[in-house]
Amino acid sequence: MKRHLISAADLSRDDAVLILDTAEELARLADRPIKKLPTLRGRTVVNLFFEDSTRTRISFEAAAKRLSADVINFSAKGSSVSKGESLKDTALTLEAMGADAVVIRHHSSGAPHRLATSGWINGSVVNAGDGTHEHPTQALLDAFTMRRRLASGASGVGQDLSGRRITIVGDVLHSRVARSNVHLLSTLGADVTLVAPPTLVPFGVESWPCDVSYDLDAVVGKSDAVMMLRVQRERMNAAFFPTEREYARRYGLNADRMARMPEHAIVMHPGPMNRGMEITAEVADSDRCTAVEQVANGVSIRMAVLYLLLGGNEPAVTAARTEENQ
Repeated sequence: MKRHLISAADLSRDDAVLILDTAEELARLADRPIKKLPTLRGRTVVNLFFEDSTRTRISFEAAAKRLSADVINFSAKGSSVSKGESLKDTALTLEAMGADAVVIRHHSSGAPHRLATSGWINGSVVNAGDGTHEHPTQALLDAFTMRRRLASGASGVGQDLSGRRITIVGDVLHSRVARSNVHLLSTLGADVTLVAPPTLVPFGVESWPCDVSYDLDAVVGKSDAVMMLRVQRERMNAAFFPTEREYARRYGLNADRMARMPEHAIVMHPGPMNRGMEITAEVADSDRCTAVEQVANGVSIRMAVLYLLLGGNEPAVTAARTEENQ
């Protein structure tokens, strides 16, 4: 593992499989009465969030605490940032406090890269979402969920996603989740297809390692996993489609489209969901939808990332089993 996790494109196949396998071992903690390991005791993890977040922030906090790290939650609202403090001065403050890792979510694309390469802090930097750029740990937990559901073995340990057909549907233009998933899933051997209205397909997408379609009905029947993206109205400054009803009719996943999916196929959503728009309530509440499962898997993945970046004292497998024996 490199020192930082800024982009899913930075991960090799071996890096990605190592994270997934480590998360699989750490996931066993969830079934134990005491869900903690002493692995990162004495380390400090700072959650530096310049954007609102529920799932990601709480997930990283839970992951760090389960590894016994000290956690500092820093929200831009109500802090010196709201008074005009720069990212550099905030970073220098965190460095003075002895942060071993900084998990950053920022509204500007490139902010985590700037923090990691500036020399302002000596700790590891984890990108928890930057603008419309990337969200690598979301892609990792999505891949973890797919491998668990679609792998030939019990948990898929050691396996990638070779030959699996993954369809990502919706607001690709504004989605950092889509960008990270395209990079990671292609690295893991999956065939990725993006489906969206032409107005919501990014410029330069032809250079991405994926196919592009404008017809959901043409690809849904041959997909192993269909990932629905949230329509991000807060990032839209123009009319990208005629009406919500028209968008739902052409690009929403309803019971009829789900019935045409292969029997083993799953429905995914990074959350939060716009029910009735990109996904109907019937589909969201079905057994094939993994949205809640993805949240649970997110804690295991983020534990694995923090563990590997901060260099646990012993292999995760050994640590978990030692705790179990005690």
